[in-house]
Amino acid sequence: MFVFSAEIVQDSDGEECDAINFDPSLPAQHQYLGEEMDEFSGRTYHEPGSHVTLPLLMRPDLVLVPGQTLPLHLFRPQIVSMIKNIIEKDRTFGLVNSRSTGNHNQLLAAIGTTVEIFSMKEENEAGICTLRIKATGRQRFKIKELRRQVDGVLMATVHVLPEVTLPSHPEGSLLSCYHKFGCQATTHGQLDKISTGKNRLGKTKCKKVAISLSSWPRWVYQQYNPYVLMEFIKKELKSWSDTLCLDNVPKTPTEFSFWVAANMPLDDDLRLQVLGIDCPTQRLRRELEIVRKCGAFCCSECDTKIAEKGDLFSMSLDGPLGAYVNPNGCVHETLTFYRAKSFRLRGRHTTENSWFPGYAWTIAECAQCGNHLGWRFTAVKRGLSPSKFWGLTRKALKPTLTYEEGNDHSKACSPPTPS
Repeated sequence: MFVFSAEIVQDSDGEECDAINFDPSLPAQHQYLGEEMDEFSGRTYHEPGSHVTLPLLMRPDLVLVPGQTLPLHLFRPQIVSMIKNIIEKDRTFGLVNSRSTGNHNQLLAAIGTTVEIFSMKEENEAGICTLRIKATGRQRFKIKELRRQVDGVLMATVHVLPEVTLPSHPEGSLLSCYHKFGCQATTHGQLDKISTGKNRLGKTKCKKVAISLSSWPRWVYQQYNPYVLMEFIKKELKSWSDTLCLDNVPKTPTEFSFWVAANMPLDDDLRLQVLGIDCPTQRLRRELEIVRKCGAFCCSECDTKIAEKGDLFSMSLDGPLGAYVNPNGCVHETLTFYRAKSFRLRGRHTTENSWFPGYAWTIAECAQCGNHLGWRFTAVKRGLSPSKFWGLTRKALKPTLTYEEGNDHSKACSPPTPS
């Protein structure tokens, strides 16, 4: 039991960042869930454009992205029974963001993600069955119809959203469209490289295009080339902080666009906008716009400035943001920062159920409004670096974005009400 006390903390802006010698593979393993979990192999794939029926799990303050790992600690008998039935079948269910509207009503987002379970551990204590699972987001879907079964499980008929691939240039804009021999290198035209996919060795294939002889300038081609957009996003993220590791990011446009969506500190509405875009190129363009206009991070309740984007860093191989679950079953999407300000620490530090082995955690609240913002993690193992860092929850932060609200794309509307 904690003996609660409050301590106002504000890290020094001039403090040097410690070099990282922590093993970044540890947080991604979620060892706090326990050992000797049952592992499952294989993968369930739904044909894009098809309509399938899935059991639905609603989670407030959580918008899962394909490729993102989701840990869960489940207690409720109804949900435990549902997950057991899922494991006996295809191990796949749907997850959607929900928010309370009062009178015990919940509003569901129209866009969700299929989730596939790959590890599970069942425990029975005092006649109560609990499940600890690890799962992965797979495919985006849009809810078409909802119904509730006699056992209380919410079922959804969903449309599996396709990934629409665009050519790497505007149609009809290349000289090759008008030249029967295709686009040739000339002494009068400036050459540019347009990505056309990958060869058998995994290397990007490019063809040369005489940009100056086409009807569009170079920057137009760059907007339609997903590999160029990927490099622009990486450059922007690197401009945030040199310590932000991008070595393990996906190499394909679709998977990279999901990685960016999963690791950018966006609120639920912005993440749902990005998730609702069907084209990887368009998704990357939207993400590039957001990354370029992202500033500091404030408390979502009182707008107090909490952290700078330059202090964001990757403590895990998955990236600067990871989803973790506490013993009470609450999932927290947590971003790691070197520094933070305007915090009040509450309680004693403890290593129990720490998401980062070798670190003790202390509850951190906003010093202005008392909103729970995350935790301060302090190394308890000698020589471990960074010696301390901050884990701030995505739901408690609000990024300052300098963009016009009228330019929002692909807003997710509410799905049908379950019968």
